[in-house]
Amino acid sequence: MAKPKRVVIMGAGGRDFHNFNVVFRDNPDYEVVAFTSTQIPGIEGRRYPPELAGPLYPSGIPIVPEEELERIVKENNVDLVVLAYSDLLYNVVGRKMSAALGAGASFMVLGPNDTMLLSAKPVIAVTAVRTGAGKSSVSREVVRILREKGYRVVPVRHPMAYGNLAEMAVQRFETLEDLDKYKVTIEEREEYEHYINNGVVVYAGVDYGRILEEAEKEADIILWDGGNNDWPFYKPDYMIVVADAMRPGHEVSSFPGEVNVRMADAVIINKADQASKEAVETIKKNVREVNPRAKISVAVSEVVVDNPDAIRGKKVVVVEDSPTVTHGGSPYGAGYVAAKKYGAEIVDPKPYAKGIIAEMYKEYKHMGPVVPSTGYSPEQIRDLEETLNAVPADVIVSGTPISLERIVKVNKPIVQVRYRIKIIEGPSLEELVNEFLEKSKDRLRFVMTR
Repeated sequence: MAKPKRVVIMGAGGRDFHNFNVVFRDNPDYEVVAFTSTQIPGIEGRRYPPELAGPLYPSGIPIVPEEELERIVKENNVDLVVLAYSDLLYNVVGRKMSAALGAGASFMVLGPNDTMLLSAKPVIAVTAVRTGAGKSSVSREVVRILREKGYRVVPVRHPMAYGNLAEMAVQRFETLEDLDKYKVTIEEREEYEHYINNGVVVYAGVDYGRILEEAEKEADIILWDGGNNDWPFYKPDYMIVVADAMRPGHEVSSFPGEVNVRMADAVIINKADQASKEAVETIKKNVREVNPRAKISVAVSEVVVDNPDAIRGKKVVVVEDSPTVTHGGSPYGAGYVAAKKYGAEIVDPKPYAKGIIAEMYKEYKHMGPVVPSTGYSPEQIRDLEETLNAVPADVIVSGTPISLERIVKVNKPIVQVRYRIKIIEGPSLEELVNEFLEKSKDRLRFVMTR
């Protein structure tokens, strides 16, 4: 009998675990010796627990920093390195491949056919070209439209497996208290709170086979709410991809952003009001070249605050959701846009940064005068709190979609920024949703008559 191939899975606390669960967990032809982790500060040094890893791994599987990849490959005679995370430019993918090959291993990316699970319910997916493109505002609108048509919609969010993995295999969020029960991070709250505030149950976790079984029990339609620029874990009947007009070219130079574009039924070019006409046209051209069948819409993110006078003419410190302005590559987000729109004076927070926030500025030099809402641990939340309190500003402008005051104790008032997608050219979201319903009508009819 042939010895099992020894495998390392490169990840960031999301797709890595999903790929393991669906391809490697119960497969005696492979032995996964380690996961590597990156992008998310502080998630290495754990183990994928035996409760999730299965009987082939009674001690679980170590999770080590990606910097140790070549050592792990050489010391463990690893045969195969599997790339299993997203939001990478192609030159970065090439360097990671070269590191694996240089250490002697083969290199693999598992594709959609190997990793997508089939749902008994129709699935509409919202994904992106890059993180921070505006998926959440599109997902919110899709859910709203479907609910107004009388369908029970259950969003399933791409994983953010940063906590106790054994305790978060299947997570169901219905109330704000559920967020506290699961001890979620700021980054997770940013994706769940807007659903909860609108009376929508959302699922997430680690084991997406079990999650799907639970979500299907209370849904007519599953919404796959993508993370970063990953493709869906569930096979979609219809797929909407959000591109960012501020980052033209990434639709054909990012991984797996281009994969999403090639799979898309529709592409929405968001933030057109913040970019040049040439940038929008470049994205249209690139999309048509790789996927001529996709519908193309152009949109803006309408940014508003409840009380503009609270920031007009005031000194403000801006907080943005962390993934957008860190590994997402954007210099700023909705908070900065709102502060400029309403005539605030933005104070550069960098000289006042503490702990992990200061480290983020060193690592992500593209970041503008904004504070990333990094908060994957209590210590990081404390660093965020101390940074905000140290900045000599009158007001905090929060571009994150969460109630920041529930997380940090600050010495200045918080003004919340809200934004909503608005299509200005091409098919409306209602038209795209109707196309999904028409495309999946036979499956939906079966679901509704059961």
